[in-house]
Amino acid sequence: MKINEKNLCVFATSPPFDCEGFLNKRGEVNKAFQRRYFVLKGNLLFYFEKKGDKEPLGLIIVEGCTIELSEESDQYCFEIAFNGNRTYILSADSQETMENWMKALTCAGYEYKKLVVAELQRQLEEIEFSHNKIITEANSATNVPRPPPRRYNPFNRPAPPLPGISSNNNVSSEPFINGHFVSSKQCAQTSSGKYMNIYTKNYNNI
Repeated sequence: MKINEKNLCVFATSPPFDCEGFLNKRGEVNKAFQRRYFVLKGNLLFYFEKKGDKEPLGLIIVEGCTIELSEESDQYCFEIAFNGNRTYILSADSQETMENWMKALTCAGYEYKKLVVAELQRQLEEIEFSHNKIITEANSATNVPRPPPRRYNPFNRPAPPLPGISSNNNVSSEPFINGHFVSSKQCAQTSSGKYMNIYTKNYNNI
């Protein structure tokens, strides 16, 4: 497709470019390969007679086409094939250059970019869903009532045994006199009168 419009010429020569460099292009009438300088911007592939020209020789719109290896004898040859229409056959100077151009041209079409945007949108929705799920689970865990922490009570100690009560909860058989237990043997050695006098004296002093 030939172009002469000034706005496209300015667009074709204004960087940045998605890909640029020399390729050999096979002619439509003359089947010989001619060296041209190609510039790719978006889905528009411009080609010039030489680098630095202000006006391109032609334009290939990279839409509704396939980028694939060519069956030409050249080992670095690939083609831009339109269904039922013209096929552009190009060749590069090296394997790396050919692969770079084929990758750039494959990614240039609108349909490819549409698929990329849809995939990015799907990944974004998954990230947002996971983020919202984490926040919801965190809020649910925060709202669960929890018992207050147990505090240590220093006064919560076992009560001492009562007087006259042994450690095995049996009542002691020994008499309690003035805060002391007296064995039955000591009581036998003490006369009842003296015993009573001790108890009475202690009782009066209270």
